[in-house]
Amino acid sequence: MTLANVTLEDKYSAPSGRVYLSGTQALVRLPMMQRQRDEAAGIKTAGFISGYRGSPLGMYDNALWRARSHLEASNIHFEPGLNEDLAATAVWGTQQVGLFPGAKVSGVFGIWYGKGPGVDRSADALKHANAAGTSRHGGVLALAGDDHGCQSSTLAHQSEQIFQAAMIPILNPATIQEYFDFGLYGFALSRFSGCWVGFKAVSETVESSASVDIDPDRVKILLPSDFEMPPGGLHIRWPDAALDMEKRLHGPKMAAVRAFARANGLDRVVIDPPAARFGIVSTGKAYLDLRQALADLGLTEQTCAALGIRVYKVGMTWPLEVEGARRFAGGLADVLVVEEKHGFIEGQLVQALYNLPADQRPSVVGKSDERGAPLLPSEGELNPTIVARAIVSRLERIGAGSAAMAQRVARLESFEAVAATPRIKSQRAPYFCSGCPHNSSTVVPEGSRAMAGIGCHAMATWMPLRNTNLITHMGAEGTNWIGQAPFTNETHVFQNLGDGTYTHSGLLAIRAAAAAGVNITYKILYNDAVAMTGGQPAEGGFTVPQIAAQVAAEGAKRVVVVSDEPGKYEGVASFPIGTTVHDRDDLDAVQRDLRQVSGLTVLIYDQTCAAEKRRRRKRGQFPDPAKRVFINDLVCEGCGDCSVKSNCVSVKPLETEFGRKRVIDQSDCNKDFSCVKGFCPSFVTVHGGALRKAEKSKTPVVGADVFAALPTPQPKALIEPYSILVTGIGGTGVITIGALLGMAAHLEGKGCTVLDFTGLAQKNGAVMSHIRLAPGPEHSAVVRIPAGGANLLLGCDMVVAAAPLALSRLEHGVSRAVINAALTPTAEFVTNGDVDFESHAIRRALRETIGDKGVTFIEGTRLATALMGDSIATNLFMLGYAYQSGLIPLGQEAIERAIELNGAAVESSKRAFSFGRLAAHDLAQVEALMMPEQVPAKALANLSERIALREAFLVRYQDHRYAERYRSLVNRVAAVEKARMPSSTALAEAVAISLFKLMAYKDEYEVARLYTEEHFLTKLNSQFDGDFKLQFHLAPPLIAKRDPTTGELKKRAFGPWMLHVFRALAKLRRLRGTRFDIFGYTEERRSERQMIIDYEQLTTYVIDRLTVKNHAIAVELAKLPQTVRGFGHVRERNLKIAKAAEEGLRVTFANPETMSLAGE
Repeated sequence: MTLANVTLEDKYSAPSGRVYLSGTQALVRLPMMQRQRDEAAGIKTAGFISGYRGSPLGMYDNALWRARSHLEASNIHFEPGLNEDLAATAVWGTQQVGLFPGAKVSGVFGIWYGKGPGVDRSADALKHANAAGTSRHGGVLALAGDDHGCQSSTLAHQSEQIFQAAMIPILNPATIQEYFDFGLYGFALSRFSGCWVGFKAVSETVESSASVDIDPDRVKILLPSDFEMPPGGLHIRWPDAALDMEKRLHGPKMAAVRAFARANGLDRVVIDPPAARFGIVSTGKAYLDLRQALADLGLTEQTCAALGIRVYKVGMTWPLEVEGARRFAGGLADVLVVEEKHGFIEGQLVQALYNLPADQRPSVVGKSDERGAPLLPSEGELNPTIVARAIVSRLERIGAGSAAMAQRVARLESFEAVAATPRIKSQRAPYFCSGCPHNSSTVVPEGSRAMAGIGCHAMATWMPLRNTNLITHMGAEGTNWIGQAPFTNETHVFQNLGDGTYTHSGLLAIRAAAAAGVNITYKILYNDAVAMTGGQPAEGGFTVPQIAAQVAAEGAKRVVVVSDEPGKYEGVASFPIGTTVHDRDDLDAVQRDLRQVSGLTVLIYDQTCAAEKRRRRKRGQFPDPAKRVFINDLVCEGCGDCSVKSNCVSVKPLETEFGRKRVIDQSDCNKDFSCVKGFCPSFVTVHGGALRKAEKSKTPVVGADVFAALPTPQPKALIEPYSILVTGIGGTGVITIGALLGMAAHLEGKGCTVLDFTGLAQKNGAVMSHIRLAPGPEHSAVVRIPAGGANLLLGCDMVVAAAPLALSRLEHGVSRAVINAALTPTAEFVTNGDVDFESHAIRRALRETIGDKGVTFIEGTRLATALMGDSIATNLFMLGYAYQSGLIPLGQEAIERAIELNGAAVESSKRAFSFGRLAAHDLAQVEALMMPEQVPAKALANLSERIALREAFLVRYQDHRYAERYRSLVNRVAAVEKARMPSSTALAEAVAISLFKLMAYKDEYEVARLYTEEHFLTKLNSQFDGDFKLQFHLAPPLIAKRDPTTGELKKRAFGPWMLHVFRALAKLRRLRGTRFDIFGYTEERRSERQMIIDYEQLTTYVIDRLTVKNHAIAVELAKLPQTVRGFGHVRERNLKIAKAAEEGLRVTFANPETMSLAGE
């Protein structure tokens, strides 16, 4: 197949033809097309764009910046707003060009953009600007980023009512193609009527991608022939009296708007049978739901004609063009209005038809039926099943229903029932990024609470140990405390405030708190980026000293700076008098001081956004310390204190024979190093050297000829739409899969839409990409995969693949699935180290949903990381596997060309794709390429092997006599259990594990031994290459200092010379427990030795009284020592919990009537 000649710049540079782009990119290209049309018409214009970011328009400003050269070439100026209403006023100013001498152009067309709440806060500016009007060769589009499903907002929102209140006409495009078509109509409408024009941009469209036609002459603008322009016209003027503006707006401007819509067919009948009796009206995204619902019900245009169904697509939702609406309703008995959120068209349609003669007036329903019963919900989002149910109910009312349609609805509802019924407890909830400053900055002292605000830090509200609650709209952070403070005994709160919000409007909230005199500490989280929406710079670019000076001027009683690099502020003279600078390690003490100060205090927490650090480091724009963290898993106790200290998702579980330990995921670690503060001697920092990459390892080189010899898969011919659902984790490149397949389809001239549901997914949350391939572009209108409609589930993450919404897209016996069997921990692991990852439950849910033959599990992450040196290769590996399995109906050449066009790590990306193909063809060959240390250790098969392993370990730990003490007790337990419970070994296994843990307690000698044994150095050298040095982070009890606030021992770093100390200490291990053991006199060591004795006595007590009835509780008692993990104060805390649990279990053990056999 000959591929189209395409470049990534086509979306902005191609003069016409088809291009592949996203909705966001279409909104960047749109003003260029308007400029093309003006130039062709001989009109000298310019463009101006301003607004404020917010999902689903969160990346619009980034896209505009990236296209700066193209915009400038078209004389289009982009100026991001400080906030939404000021940006709206700036756009208003563009229409004033020409009112005074000096204009350099005939007119300036403008685009204002804002998230739905930004529309709300800008209502005053929008009303003023729209009343004043637009210029003859100007015109304004107001883009409203509406989040109907509340995917990444504090409230679901709908902007129509605000626009209506400002008397701004509203266009509601359904597809990316309509972004161009309606956008050009919108500018023309604005110029003709003198009104601003509202433009709905919902996530369904703005966050999708498609192949579209960008011919600037595609849209033919018609000026109304039935409208007489009033004297003086409709455009902006000065002077202009307020009541004159109102009269013009309410009268001729609205008439002009309707006339324009009528002349250009913005509202149109799309299905029009000759004898219609049932009509359906819809708009925007709801129209796509309607078309899918009709398809799901088997209602083609032909069957609609037979049933008398007429469909009306409304492009301009306000003001409704009445004449067209009445023509549509002619002859109908019943009309159903399908629209999302609060009914908007429905009321206008009722009003338009109300005064018609009774025999010409159909019934009109939408949100409820004639009896007031709910029909289409106003909350949340619609979906095709909801719409289909409503259609069938209305058809049944007029006698046009059928059993077949009822069965189809039942089938759809069965899929939606899956979406409402979670099969697993695990959820891929968004969380702070690895190394995020908010991991530290959002912590508050014991006894205090904090309030959240807009930004990433709001995620602290669902994180344990943060004591953070409540939220306000943007810019009002903390002012709710003004209303609380007089009526509570609580004397102080902390308020988190991002630096982007501070610049946007948050400074006014600080001013209000100062004026009210309340006791509050604002924590301004200065992370050098607007991280929630993509890392944009905060407008104004205020520095920390500037912010300190501003808040001091507002009346802050004390200003404090806390930073991960406090040294950079030494000698800085621009701070206000009295400002102090502290290391972030002192945050707790600083906050304790601030909460004692009456009035307003401000803490500026300065640490660059971790995701932004990562981006800048890749570009060489940020220091990248030659330092990484490594955990000695044999020393690690799995206590989780490193997660408590760091709150970091790069600290992952490592399942070993000795329990769940911790490991640093080097692929996504952002080098915050807070995890090192966990009170544990297992942490080592590696200075110098580099991560060992696959090309430097012993992995045999695989030549291109091996990949070239792979047979070409034979996928099903693409003769009808084919749907692929990709699931993954935010920040791992999942959406790249959709981008590649979309471009590949575009290269082959096929139709393709891609919809990425991300929300907060970039913060380790769930990502779902809906990819719909079709034979041609004309077959790909609906972007979301309907219930039961996925042909392929490509599960790059198992947890998201088993989420209810993903399972509801699958049909048993029809859908296929390729699932990455590597289970990446959910964020819950950070706060609950013992969380069950539900691997078996996830596999079972997928098999039951799809069928055993339809699902394939592959160790994608393990294989891709071993072969490519980085887990980021996983998704392309999975794509290659699915392709070679014949499940991707696109050609290899197109996919690889799409990888080249993407431009990111092209050769390694191709290689990852090829390795995935090879794995699907010959998995054994791929496994054979891995180094021995990359092959997972074989799990021990039985109790005897487990005991033998631990016995040998204890010999090395102390001596044979010590090991025999262990085996003797375990054998006794096994013998008693076998005699009394022949079918179970649960108690023996519990004792074998617990007794070993107690006897192999990690004192100074053992930690030293575990650092000098081969295991540590082997694992270290398998991860790191080159010349590196080690630092060990320890708190030796005899010399460590204590934290003055907590009283806990503090760790410090020791250089590589510590290995010599370890070797010497390891040789002295036989002093353990003798009078020459200087460490053995500490309370912790005495406690550890006593626990062994206590456990031996407890075990003897248990086996002497073991019965069938108390067996289960005996196992629980035997397992208790496994919960006593950690070192020092961490271990002490866990020991107290275990002792309390033991008391209760002993009572139950003595009264076992309610207990059953363990494991039943």
